[in-house]
Amino acid sequence: MADVSTMGESLTGQQPAERGANAPSGHGGAATRRGLRRHRDLLALDDFERHARRRLPRMIHQYVAGAVETGSSMQASRTALDNLQLLPRMFRDVSDRNQSVELFGKRWNAPFGIGPIGGAAFVAYRGDAELARAAASERVPMILSASSLIRLEDIHAINPDAWFQAYLAGDQPRIDKLTDRVADAGFETLVVTGDTPMLGNREHNERSGFSMPIKITPKVVWQCAIAPRWTLGVVARTFALHGAPYFENTDAERGPPMMSKLKRNTARRDELAWKHVEAIRKRWKGNLVIKGIIAPEDARIARECGADGVLMSNHGGRQLDAAVSPFELLAETIALKGDMKVMIDSGFRRGTDVLKAYALGADFVFLGRPFIYAAVIGGAETVRHAVRVLQSEIDRDLALVGVRRLTDLSPDYLRRVAACAAPVSTGA
Repeated sequence: MADVSTMGESLTGQQPAERGANAPSGHGGAATRRGLRRHRDLLALDDFERHARRRLPRMIHQYVAGAVETGSSMQASRTALDNLQLLPRMFRDVSDRNQSVELFGKRWNAPFGIGPIGGAAFVAYRGDAELARAAASERVPMILSASSLIRLEDIHAINPDAWFQAYLAGDQPRIDKLTDRVADAGFETLVVTGDTPMLGNREHNERSGFSMPIKITPKVVWQCAIAPRWTLGVVARTFALHGAPYFENTDAERGPPMMSKLKRNTARRDELAWKHVEAIRKRWKGNLVIKGIIAPEDARIARECGADGVLMSNHGGRQLDAAVSPFELLAETIALKGDMKVMIDSGFRRGTDVLKAYALGADFVFLGRPFIYAAVIGGAETVRHAVRVLQSEIDRDLALVGVRRLTDLSPDYLRRVAACAAPVSTGA
């Protein structure tokens, strides 16, 4: 798919405060005008779900949007963020704002990236490739999911700075073979997920008719019939141009077709242990990130195993119901990090959310669902727009809080809703 011209202005018509690292300018012309029309109602990240939902069968929307059981883990992530408020400072010269961030030796244009999204190419046409293109264009990191349907080698060719996220069994020979494949492809950062010894209880999939593989039932047929843009634009187009989608990256060898009766080999994931992380560290020469960390003690163990970073996450509320929000324990984890990077996801939707994480000491933030919704609406072009929407919010919020850089933030800029007079503890 050919790359499309990028938009240079925010939806309000205002130029972002800084060009270059923070806001690449567009090239104008017909492509920009089409983008403006398509994006005129996409003013905040929540808007992308509303528009994408109209294009997707209910089962596919629920696959992306749904949480496990009662949804309390997903709600906890939002509640934790909402329980902190920002304390702005006045009469500060904030004219030279810059939201770029250095992470693992690279300079990124924004303090956030695109998290791993399993089955992205079944939600949006060539979803993983579109996310990779957008991330490369906007100079933000993108993590390719092991549950992707496009070969990891092909994604690296599109975006050499992409990271790879692995779901691993407690089987060292299988781990070694996949690790070697990822290294041979040229990836520099490997993300090992620890929160999936088995899949969470995703009741919403059963209720909506989603299954893996997809079962052709009257409910599924009806949903596909009333969502022709997905049925024809994603499923039929994929089969016509690329053949049946396979689970390409769950192991060193190609997995089964997504829509066959064969299932992915998920055996022995419940045997994955810290000893395997130690073995990966000895074999893997690049950056090693451990994902799914919530308990600060697990972050400390990851550091002692040689991890370069942890990605605190409750899997977007998709694994354990009633799990603590990682944001609640961010400050405690920061206090134990040493030289390790501490990143976080789960529930972030606004620029103010990102500022709160950095005020507590986070090194980076990842988001997932809003970007796959953007890919559903308009591929890489709309993903780029989503990135710029959040960049624009962060730029504005930095000015309104009274700082020029994210590193200028500290817990002094935060207050808890329930105790407005008390500064937030750093966890030290």
